[in-house]
Amino acid sequence: MSNLTREETEALIAEVLEVYPEKAKKDRAKHLAVNDQSVEQKCVTSNRKSLPGVMTVRGCAYAGSKGVVWGPIKDMIHISHGPVGCGQYSRAGRRNYYVGMTGVNTFGTMNFTSDFQEKDIVFGGDKKLARLIGEIEGLFPLHKGISVQSECPIGLIGDDIEAVSKKAAVELDKPVVPVRCEGFRGVSQSLGHHIANDAIRDWVFGRDGRDVKTEFVPGPYDVSIIGDYNIGGDAWSSRILLEEMGLRVVAQWSGDGTLAEIELTPRVKLNLIHCYRSMNYIARHMEEKYNIPWIEYNFFGPTKIAESLRAIASHFDDKIKAGAEAVIARYQPMVDAIVAKYKPRLEAKRVMLYVGGLRPRHVIGSYEDLGMEVVGTGYEFGHNDDYDRTIKEMGNATLIYDDVTGFEFEEFVKRVKPDLIGSGIKEKYIFQKMGVPFRQMHSWDYSGPYHGYDGFAIFARDMDMTINNPCWKQMQAPWLKKPEAAEELAKAA
Repeated sequence: MSNLTREETEALIAEVLEVYPEKAKKDRAKHLAVNDQSVEQKCVTSNRKSLPGVMTVRGCAYAGSKGVVWGPIKDMIHISHGPVGCGQYSRAGRRNYYVGMTGVNTFGTMNFTSDFQEKDIVFGGDKKLARLIGEIEGLFPLHKGISVQSECPIGLIGDDIEAVSKKAAVELDKPVVPVRCEGFRGVSQSLGHHIANDAIRDWVFGRDGRDVKTEFVPGPYDVSIIGDYNIGGDAWSSRILLEEMGLRVVAQWSGDGTLAEIELTPRVKLNLIHCYRSMNYIARHMEEKYNIPWIEYNFFGPTKIAESLRAIASHFDDKIKAGAEAVIARYQPMVDAIVAKYKPRLEAKRVMLYVGGLRPRHVIGSYEDLGMEVVGTGYEFGHNDDYDRTIKEMGNATLIYDDVTGFEFEEFVKRVKPDLIGSGIKEKYIFQKMGVPFRQMHSWDYSGPYHGYDGFAIFARDMDMTINNPCWKQMQAPWLKKPEAAEELAKAA
């Protein structure tokens, strides 16, 4: 275990940067910092193009739109317009749980693609797209709408997906939404989130809920859950708590979400934003156009759950405030039992995180509730406002890193010597081979949910199962190996 001072952490960053050429060193230095809670804004540079020639774990604009925002909307069909690879890679990889019969009234794990070939690149794919939409209507008549998620070639050859979509929408009398999310746009998947939000604003909200508004009767406690993708059932765990405190969840999207729920969202009283990075754009739009306030909430760990429930309740009357307190009190015995069981096994364990979306800051409270300490965190595609929110969550002299390279991350881990790393699938096997316990924190390593009180029990179990797994006794991290053993290994190689 290595507790670094501010000076030692600064020296570590400088040492890691030494491997780069001067220009690269100058660029990467802006993305690495020692946390300082007194800083109000911009602790690191973010949302910039990745350094050419180094390993990055970012995705593209298509991934941000199709893979995150649109893909989980279960009763729509999402066409990956372009070669087959992007659609296949993005299909069913994020564990966005949903209720329904796949292929009948839900389509989230199916791959619909225009399967571009060379001739489509040369002659264009507009006619092929129109034909595909017609085939979809014949094969899957219960779908509620279609989105066209454009891949890189579409923007390069100039397919007019807007014209095709408008014509198809009239013919089908269903929304057909063109989404200009070609992968080369922007510096990461973050721009894809923004483009997807704008498409919802222009093509879904523009319908004004015409299919559902006559059946919907607004109530004083209507809320929406936005930016929860129901990874492993997370949104369901959140919804339980909100309904138990007396609120009515009118819309939940994208995870297990429907087109009708999205159309109804502009009629709620409060928008609850879970993933700020991917959905703050549409929340701000609804605040400006429909006067609907929004609040970011965090249901990871009992401390943050209680804070969020009370913050949400403050927007309503005494009935909801009392309901929030009742929910907190009802689950307190469960929380006490979880902490009593796992805290002695996890206390003082140190964690380094590197994830996308909201997780680099939201899950910190869960670890702290178990007596653990987060000593490094960073975002794959965060913006300055993400880091502004993270500064206060992290201790002083801890590491902050943006779009960290594979080399940098490995070197930080070797020196900081964490007891656990929480990151993505691309990093998982590297660190496990180094003998460091690892949790895949994009999709909960095929576990979950981690939201809510029920999710906290699963989270605590998984962290204990990972760190205290006896398999680690059969392996050694590089920094624990004796010098002579390392020399023998090198000779054998």
